[in-house]
Amino acid sequence: MLMETTNMADKETSDVSSSQASNPLSRKLNKILETRLDSDKEMLEALKALSTFFTENNLRTRRNLRGDIERRSLVINEEFLETFQVVKEQLDSVYGDVKAMNECCQDMTNRLKVAKEQTHDLINQTTQLQAESHKLQMKAQVADVFLAKFQLKPDEIKALRGDRSGALSQDFFQALAKVKQIHNDCKVLLRTNHQTAGLEIMESMALHQETAFERLYRWTQNECRMLTGDSPDISPVLCQAMLALRDRPVLFRYSIDEFGTARRTAVVRGLIDALTRGGPGGTPRPIELYSHDPLRYVGDMLAWLHQAAASEKEYLQTVLKRCESTDAQIQDALGHITEGVCRPFKVRVEQVLVSEQDAVTLYKLNNLLKFYHNTICQIISSDAALLETISEIQDLSHRMFFNSLNCHANKLLDKVELPPPDLGATVSLIQTLDLLKEVLTCHDSSVVTIDDKRQDFKQILTSVLDPLIQMCSVSASRLNTVDMAAYMVNCLYLMQSAVALYEFTDTRQEMLQAQVEAHIDTLVNEQAAFVLNRVGLAQTYATIQQHQPKRGPLSSLEGMDALTVKSAMNKFDSYLASPDSLVLPQCSIILSSRNRETVKKRSTDLICQAYQLMYDAICNPVNEYRDCQAIVPRTPDQVVKLLS
Repeated sequence: MLMETTNMADKETSDVSSSQASNPLSRKLNKILETRLDSDKEMLEALKALSTFFTENNLRTRRNLRGDIERRSLVINEEFLETFQVVKEQLDSVYGDVKAMNECCQDMTNRLKVAKEQTHDLINQTTQLQAESHKLQMKAQVADVFLAKFQLKPDEIKALRGDRSGALSQDFFQALAKVKQIHNDCKVLLRTNHQTAGLEIMESMALHQETAFERLYRWTQNECRMLTGDSPDISPVLCQAMLALRDRPVLFRYSIDEFGTARRTAVVRGLIDALTRGGPGGTPRPIELYSHDPLRYVGDMLAWLHQAAASEKEYLQTVLKRCESTDAQIQDALGHITEGVCRPFKVRVEQVLVSEQDAVTLYKLNNLLKFYHNTICQIISSDAALLETISEIQDLSHRMFFNSLNCHANKLLDKVELPPPDLGATVSLIQTLDLLKEVLTCHDSSVVTIDDKRQDFKQILTSVLDPLIQMCSVSASRLNTVDMAAYMVNCLYLMQSAVALYEFTDTRQEMLQAQVEAHIDTLVNEQAAFVLNRVGLAQTYATIQQHQPKRGPLSSLEGMDALTVKSAMNKFDSYLASPDSLVLPQCSIILSSRNRETVKKRSTDLICQAYQLMYDAICNPVNEYRDCQAIVPRTPDQVVKLLS
């Protein structure tokens, strides 16, 4: 029953829908409602056009809307027709013009066809002539290019030969470069079918080259000969000429030699002027005015030579700046230029060295020569004559310096001074050590290499200290043992102090210290013996050292009885109360406080060892000493504490 009711309701709904679909008004309303104006562009355009003439919305205008639209469409079509009529008339006019032009062109074509048939032979002849003309033009261009590449122009030949003035211009070098290029290009011709032309052109260019190089060499010679001033003005043309002469090594070498000869003359003249005339206007003053001051005299000459060598190297580099790989040639030329000043320089320095007697001045001159030798060696080669001359003079100064030291040492040994009463240094020793200090100070401030310094120090110390030690030994030979030891310790201490502040003296310091130690040992033994003698224990100590048990106990020996030993021990006890009362005078006048303390300490240790030996012997029951504590009331440790 329920299903039937449902089917009936569905049937009624479908009947209603079908009735609505068959109603035209409903269809229009549905269509209007379903229309989306925002997406229908044609509808929007139509509404915009309608809004231009549909101004009032009333019943009349709505009824006449169709007629208005049709009338408006008719008007538009009439306007289009009128406009199109004008276009048609214009197209007809254009068609007539095109037709007339076509007829004219057809006529011209016919006439050209007739003219072409009549001039066909003439055109063929013209074409052949044009082709031949083109070939001739190509040949003419090739010939012009060949002549331009393998021949010189009249102006270029004139530039190579030059004029009466003989001056060189840039055109000369350009022409010379072109001759060189043509000569090289002829080698290409020799590999082709034009060998005869290549040989002829090459011979012609070779003649031009020889003529040009001969002229270039003569001009370069004349230019170099004029460069004799103090500050020569080297022109760029000369530099370019040197570059061009590189193709002729012999001429190039001769030109450099000519330049070197001119500059050698200028350098020699400059040195003589600096020695005798001074600078322009008298500033700086002539170097000869300072001949009384050896250091300044020689130093000014060396400084002038250093400056001259640097300047001449700069001039040479300027002349050859456009040439490559000329370092060896520059050094050879520079050695030749500076060779001229060797003789005047060497003579003057040798005179100074021979006349100078002061060792310090000679040594300063030696260091000065070493310094400038190393400095100038950075400018010119080591085998140059100037450096060899400086090296020879430096060797001479070195020999003169050590000759002076040896002469001074010989004087010390020829006349030996006696030691002064205070056993201090003699006047000769003080003067010689002052001389040594000055020499070492000069050497310490020099700029020579470390190996040279070490070798010189060794030789200087040997030349001075060995004679000094020998002199002191001879001087002390007449003194007694203690005085000799104190005197030698003082002298050796002064020698140590003199060389202690300088490097490379460690070996010599050790040798001096070994000799000092030997003499200190003597003073130590003498000081200990002096104390033992003054307190009366020297005989006792000697007897105990030499005693042999088979001879019987110590107490039975002569001088070794308890009373005698006790008396000596009492004196020794008094010494312990005042150790400074028994000091050798020679130990008090030792200059070095360190050496004094060493003598005091070591002599005290020796005394303590002697007391230890005597104490052990007396306290030994074998030696039959009764009441040994009364004889030696102090133990060795107590004695050490009292004397320390």
